[in-house]
Amino acid sequence: MTSTAGMADTADAWGVHPAQFWLRGRAPEAPVQYDAQAGIWCVYGYEEVQHVLANPATYTSDTRRAIPAELMEGADQFREGNLIQMDGLEHRKLRGLISHAFNPKVVADLEPRIAELTHELLDALPADDRMELVADLAYPLPVIVIAELLGVPAADRDKFKTWGTALLKATQDVSFADRTDAQRQQLQDAMRQVSRLNDYLREHVLDRRRNPRDDLITKLVQSEVDGENLSDNEVVNFSNVLLIAGHITTTMLLGSTILCLDRNPEWFARVRADRSLIPAAIEESLRHFSPFAGTARATTTEVELGGEHIPADSLLVTFLGVANRSPKHFPDPDVFDPTRDPNPHMAFGRGAHYCIGAPLARLEGRVALNILLDRFPDLRGDPDRPPRFLPSLSMTGVKELPLVF
Repeated sequence: MTSTAGMADTADAWGVHPAQFWLRGRAPEAPVQYDAQAGIWCVYGYEEVQHVLANPATYTSDTRRAIPAELMEGADQFREGNLIQMDGLEHRKLRGLISHAFNPKVVADLEPRIAELTHELLDALPADDRMELVADLAYPLPVIVIAELLGVPAADRDKFKTWGTALLKATQDVSFADRTDAQRQQLQDAMRQVSRLNDYLREHVLDRRRNPRDDLITKLVQSEVDGENLSDNEVVNFSNVLLIAGHITTTMLLGSTILCLDRNPEWFARVRADRSLIPAAIEESLRHFSPFAGTARATTTEVELGGEHIPADSLLVTFLGVANRSPKHFPDPDVFDPTRDPNPHMAFGRGAHYCIGAPLARLEGRVALNILLDRFPDLRGDPDRPPRFLPSLSMTGVKELPLVF
C-alpha cells in the first residue's frame, strides 16, 4: 500500500468506510474543517488534535451540550459513571477507582492467563489449516479477559457482540445537522442496545451488593467517592465502558497488526525471526490503523482553532487516524515501518482520557502474536478471502481476517 491509487483500490476492496479518506492515501486540505452535512467540526491536524485533547476546560468530553436535545431523549440515564463523558475532578475520582486494576504489576500478572486462553482458543480451531482471526481469537480473547476481571460470565460474549454490533450500526452515520425522524429513530435504536447491556450488568451489580466476590464489579460496588458509595447507575455505566472499550481496542489491535505484517512480507519475515520486534510492530500498526479513529468533544466557549472560528457548544471530532499520518511527524506516513523512532502516535489518545486499558491491550497483543507465530510459522492471509473492515467512520479495524497456516 505505497501508492495512492493502490491504497484506494485496496480500501474499496476491504470495505473501508468511504469517509476514512486517509486510508486511501489522501490528506486533509486544512487542519480543521466544518462538515455541514454531519453538523460537526473535524479536527485533523496533529497539533490541533493534541491541543483539543489537552484542554478539557475548553473542549469538554460531555458532548450533550452540543447535541440537539430532541436527538438525546432518554440519554441521561447513561451519563452517571460514564468516564468517557467526564472531565476534571469528577473524572479523576472515578478513574482513580479503577486505575489500580490496570497498573503495571496487575497487568503483568495476567500474562499467564492470557497465554492459557490463547492456547485454548487456538486448540478449538477446526482441523482445516484455516482460521478467521477476529471470530476465532481477536474478539473472544480480550472479551474473556475483561469479563473475568469484571466478574461476568465470559460465556455471554455472544450477547456482548450482538449488543455492541447493533450499537455500532445504529450510530454509524448519524448527522447532528439532520434532525429528522429517521435520525431520532436511529439514535433511539442505539440507546435501546445500551439499555439491554446495562440491564444485564445491573443484575450483576445488584447481586454483588448481596453477594460480594473478588472481582471489579464488587470493588466498584464497595468503593466510595467523597464518603459515598457509587450508585447502581454509576457502577453499571462504569462497567459498560470497561466491558466494551476494554475489549474492542485489543480486537482491532491484534487484527491490524497481523494485517499489516501480512501486507508487508519482509516485515513479517523479520518479526518471525526476531520476536523482540513485536512491540514495535504493534505500535506501528496502532499508528497505521488507529483503532478509535475519531473521538468527540464539545466547545464550552468560542475558540480559534486551525485558523477557524468555532462557536461555543459546537461538536468536534478529533481524528486520531488522520493525525497519526501527519507527514510532519511521520515521514512516509502511509508506509508501515516498525523502525520509526520516535513514533509519537495518539492511537490511545492523550491527556486525562488516555486509554486506561492501553497496557493490557499491548500485553494481549504481544502474547497472542507470539503464540500465533510459535504454533503457525507459515501463518498468512487467505488468498481466496480478502479481509473485511468495520463499516465505521469512527473505528478502524478488520471485522473479518481469514488466515491460512
